[in-house]
Amino acid sequence: MTRPLRRTRGDVIATAVIAAVAVLLLMIAYFTAPIRASQLNPAAEELDNAGRLAVVPESLSESFRLPDTAPGVQPVVVNGLIITYNDGTVTATTVEGETAWTYKRDTDLCALDSAWGKVVAVYRSNAGCGDVVALEALTGQYSRTRSAIAPDEVTAISSNDRVGYVGTTRAELWRSDMVRTVEYGFVEAPQEPNMQPHVCDISSALTRTELLAVTETCEDGTYLRFQDTTPEDSRKPEMYGSVEISADAYLVAISQEGAAIYDPDTNEIRAYDKDGNSTASSSVTNLGDPLTLEGNLRALPVADLPHHMTYHEGDSLVLLEPGNLQATGVFQGALGTGFAAGDRLLYASDEGVAVVNWDENNVESIIPVDRGEYSGPVHIDSAGATVVEKRGNEIVVLTAK
Repeated sequence: MTRPLRRTRGDVIATAVIAAVAVLLLMIAYFTAPIRASQLNPAAEELDNAGRLAVVPESLSESFRLPDTAPGVQPVVVNGLIITYNDGTVTATTVEGETAWTYKRDTDLCALDSAWGKVVAVYRSNAGCGDVVALEALTGQYSRTRSAIAPDEVTAISSNDRVGYVGTTRAELWRSDMVRTVEYGFVEAPQEPNMQPHVCDISSALTRTELLAVTETCEDGTYLRFQDTTPEDSRKPEMYGSVEISADAYLVAISQEGAAIYDPDTNEIRAYDKDGNSTASSSVTNLGDPLTLEGNLRALPVADLPHHMTYHEGDSLVLLEPGNLQATGVFQGALGTGFAAGDRLLYASDEGVAVVNWDENNVESIIPVDRGEYSGPVHIDSAGATVVEKRGNEIVVLTAK
């Protein structure tokens, strides 16, 4: 006869020790979590959305400057607020120059972006750049957080529907509640094997609506690949078409149904639909060398207009049709990406801010801006009745008159 199981004194002691260790580990995780080392000073009340510049100004005058060492070359503007990073602090500033709210954290900022009226900050932890916080732009209040293993170096990637990061070996996208919808590339500790179709070196990535496009170099060549941003299982990508491209080609634009790459070997912009079919080809001037991060990963200065998409490289600003991604114009002497004011494109040039008629592809006028001795890239956006210029590690706000 089998004797019934009975707890011994040793069993009780072992159970108590295990429980105590578990509680201790939970307390350590809780009190050492990076989020607990943060300091949030939200807005006193919800702010009004200052909107964007609606008409082309006659002149511009400097109002104020802000230090901004955030990764990326473009200014971050959300719901009429200017978002900057300096000395460990993310700051939201109104168009009048007043601090709306701040968020301070004692760790490196890897990426700063926005979507859904939220500011999304990606921080470095012991497991890479995978500690993320989303803050409501108009209040500064916490929205969502997430933490996961990530690459050590990433760049931001976003659309109106998704935000995330891309590194040389991996890309992720999250929806508005910060739940991951796409995991693509190398997975450090996969829960199940054989979920990823490709593990290669990613060189560029863009997303829009339900489409994610990446260029990547594998053992058998370099490819442009398309996938769904809402697969049934976020761990298992649902792929569309794939196109073999030249080794140095990289993305410059994406639509809801396809994407365009620039091939520096031929100075062509070639567009493909998500099934891999060629849809357009445009010859352009040599765009120069793109900004390259870790490995061969490109940072992509893109910006959308009401009737065009734009890409900036070197001193060239390329306009592309949003449908078939045909290049419709290249403006030389552009210092960065721009924005739309009414039915005109505004971008920074050596003399000031150029005003472009995008239907006729010509510069109609230049609004003078004195930038002193600064001679680097200048990417601009709009907050309320201002033009926001990012000049290196500084934001310069110009009031429209």
